[in-house]
Amino acid sequence: MSSNASNLLEEALGIGGGRTIGGRVVLVEDCVETSGAFVLHHLMKRVLSLESRGTLLLLALAHPFSHYDRILRKMGCNLSSQRESNRLHFLDMLRLEFPGQIDGETKEVGFQELFSKLQTAIEVISERGNNNGGITIMIDDISMLEIAAHGCLDQILDFLHYCITLTSEYGCALVILSHGDIYSSDEATGLLSSLEYLADIVVKTEPLATGLAADVHGQLTVLNRGSSQGQGYSMNKFRNFHFKLKENGAEYFYPGSIKT
Repeated sequence: MSSNASNLLEEALGIGGGRTIGGRVVLVEDCVETSGAFVLHHLMKRVLSLESRGTLLLLALAHPFSHYDRILRKMGCNLSSQRESNRLHFLDMLRLEFPGQIDGETKEVGFQELFSKLQTAIEVISERGNNNGGITIMIDDISMLEIAAHGCLDQILDFLHYCITLTSEYGCALVILSHGDIYSSDEATGLLSSLEYLADIVVKTEPLATGLAADVHGQLTVLNRGSSQGQGYSMNKFRNFHFKLKENGAEYFYPGSIKT
């Protein structure tokens, strides 16, 4: 497989060659049949690579540190050493829960405290000058935040809007994992629509239209919306390609190009 094919995801995201996703919002939207976690893992490794020299702030609502550490080690990235060198800031939110039998004002205070933790961490990173490759905030995953907040969707959106201000104030990237097939109510579906509207880049993982295949695990569609860069303007770009999951990562290729 060619090196170009293996970098299809990064090309679709517009990163590589010194470019980053700094200042942009990336939504990874998956479903039960095709988890999008591998996209997060790819971006984690990319941000922490020697080439990127970035800093990752991981808001972990779904898994403990050991989960990510085990997966990234197989991909050649040692999260423990990255944590010790302050390039990875791991916010363990597994036990996060806003009290259920309280008014909306108290829950709002809870979200403000969570945002304050993120902002403080970013300020510390900036003061240390340890962000030459930019800061990436990653939320894994937004559905767990909904559970912790007992379905207060308006306040979740307010929290995300606050996070988005960090992308402009500090040039951070914001990466969010969401599950596209768990919403049934109109209100919850509205949250997903809002996320898609707010995102500069939308990455969707989906099963193959033809069903299961031994050498292909699903397809990725990437919508990279245009952004102003200097005096120029980049147009919206839409990419669609297949992926195959491996123990040490994933391979990306156009339909029909994989070698059996």
